[in-house]
Amino acid sequence: MGKFFNNRWVLLLVITLTWGSSFMLIKKSLVAFTPYEIGAIRIVGSGILLAIIGIPAIKKMTKKTLLWVAIVGFFGNFLPMFLFPIAQTQVSSSLAGILDSLVPVFVLIFGFLLFGIKSKMTQVIGAVIGFLGAASLIYFSDANTEGSQFGYTMLIVLAGASYGINAVVITERTSEVKAVELTAAVYTIWAIPAMVILYFTGFIQNFEMKPEYVEPLGYLGFLTIFGTAIAMLLYYKLIQNTSAVFASTASYLLPVVAVIWGIIDGEKFTIWYVFGGILILIGIYLIREKKVNPKLVPRT
Repeated sequence: MGKFFNNRWVLLLVITLTWGSSFMLIKKSLVAFTPYEIGAIRIVGSGILLAIIGIPAIKKMTKKTLLWVAIVGFFGNFLPMFLFPIAQTQVSSSLAGILDSLVPVFVLIFGFLLFGIKSKMTQVIGAVIGFLGAASLIYFSDANTEGSQFGYTMLIVLAGASYGINAVVITERTSEVKAVELTAAVYTIWAIPAMVILYFTGFIQNFEMKPEYVEPLGYLGFLTIFGTAIAMLLYYKLIQNTSAVFASTASYLLPVVAVIWGIIDGEKFTIWYVFGGILILIGIYLIREKKVNPKLVPRT
């Protein structure tokens, strides 16, 4: 089984299916819970599940490594957990999934801005095409109609940028930390502020199990265990075994999974979703990195 999950294509497929379904799970969870409750519960739940690994891992880290791990956690495990449910109070799960595929574009941009990683001209062209696709999607979709939800749509883009920062920092600053320890450490660290947020939502003090909460709670539980803790562990492992750009190519299939779930759930689907999505995928194709980063070695 360990060898099976060391295969980068298997990891990529599992991550794609899990995260591609997460937008619909968030939508279903919003029926009973607020965006802040969803974000906080995901982080706290994952922190509790992984604390037995996270606490020992944190203790043996240097202060410098711990700082980078905390930064990784903020951009990849804390901030997006709130941005997505807040945005999806007004944005469809399909549109959220398509726009989230911009992550490789942001990996390219922040790789250069933060660490001076130079790109080929074809990759720069890919980034431009990707952004044109996102711009057309935002402009022609419901996000730019009367009663515009443009601000909520941009929260999805912001979350993608956050994931982009997360990916390049993992590659450049935390590649020496094993994936399981990195995942456990970031959730253990950020579970504390998430617990504070959860307390101030009133969830802890006022929650009562009602019949209408059972199904949404099930969706949220699945999202927390598989879509958050386990999927992020596999994602970090994939980044460390390959590269930030390769790992972010889950964005090829992620919007397809999200759109399929959206159609099944009866969401509105327009030709602009296809047009914008294709431009973004063309951009990702041009950005893709063909060679594995030689500095990174597989970790078990």
